[in-house]
Amino acid sequence: MKIHLDIDCTPEEARAFFGLPNVAPMQEAVMQEMQDRVMAAMRGTDAETLLKTWLPAGAAGLEQMQKMFWQGFTGGSDSKK
Repeated sequence: MKIHLDIDCTPEEARAFFGLPNVAPMQEAVMQEMQDRVMAAMRGTDAETLLKTWLPAGAAGLEQMQKMFWQGFTGGSDSKK
C-alpha cells in the first residue's frame, strides 16, 4: 500500500512545523561580514600595494626576481656549458 501526500506550504511554514530555528537573521549578518571582509581585501589589491608586498627589499628585490625568472627561462643554472 502506498500513500502519496502533497503538502503545499512555504519553507518558513515547514521550518516552523518541524520546530527548526529561524537562522535568516544570523545568515544575513554572516553574509554582511563576509562582504565587508572581501571588500576590505579588494582595497588592498592596487598595484603599488602588491609590489610592496611581493618585493619588500625594493630595487634589490626586483633584481633578484628578474634573476630568478631568467634562471627559469635559461634552464636554471648560471654556469656556462
